[in-house]
Amino acid sequence: MRRIVLFLAIVLPALVTVHGVAAAPQKRGTGTVAGVVLGPDDKPVPHAAVTYQSSSGNAPHAVHADAHGHFTISKLRADNYDMRASGKGVFSEWEKNITVRSGKTKNVTLRLIYAKEVPKAYVKKPQQ
Repeated sequence: MRRIVLFLAIVLPALVTVHGVAAAPQKRGTGTVAGVVLGPDDKPVPHAAVTYQSSSGNAPHAVHADAHGHFTISKLRADNYDMRASGKGVFSEWEKNITVRSGKTKNVTLRLIYAKEVPKAYVKKPQQ
């Protein structure tokens, strides 16, 4: 009987402590996504729009690339994100499950490829 009481006196507090640690909310840090938007001609697209949301579809947001097609999204909660770019009437595919880790920078290249018709900005003029 003493062994059972001693065993319970040791094991129960340990179980309660472990359960309390496991149930405590995990603090998530933030990370950064940096990248470039390229057009169908593989040249950077100035001021392209970059749309992003968590992979669960929550909280869609948008930023714009700079004059050289580069963008940075900082202070993103560590999570998985989906991103898409658009510019000059052309869209990229959705890049899915981009993993953002706390304290890290994830580099992404978004390529514009979809349009109902190719915008004049991307039509190569015949050389004369």
